[in-house]
Amino acid sequence: QVQLVESGGGLVQPGGSLRLSCATSGFIFDFYAVGWFRQAPGREREGVACISGTSGGDGSAWYAGPVRGRFTITKDNTNDTVILQMNSLKPEDKAVYYCAADTYNAYSGCSDYEYDYWGRGTQVTVSS
Repeated sequence: QVQLVESGGGLVQPGGSLRLSCATSGFIFDFYAVGWFRQAPGREREGVACISGTSGGDGSAWYAGPVRGRFTITKDNTNDTVILQMNSLKPEDKAVYYCAADTYNAYSGCSDYEYDYWGRGTQVTVSS
């Protein structure tokens, strides 16, 4: 029943911005942790930004060092949607971006092992 569907990926020039959306269903969205991960070719999947549940936790966010200050994760609890606003994009941000949910924890880290449901991903390409 749990479903996550990413959208918003595409091609953007260095320094540009992109907004990713993840529409979710099938779990108590505002209670549990959700996050964004990415995987570049030849690299392991890494956590980008994760946020704790609003009602189950405190809604606090965590960001990976390389994206801190440039990316912002937010939750739209009305529409069960998690957003990743990406600014000042760099070529090294090129990857497939995945949305994930940890339906066992309101608080969670940002390791892929902690998340049990995943979207199929959306491609982000940063190139001039």
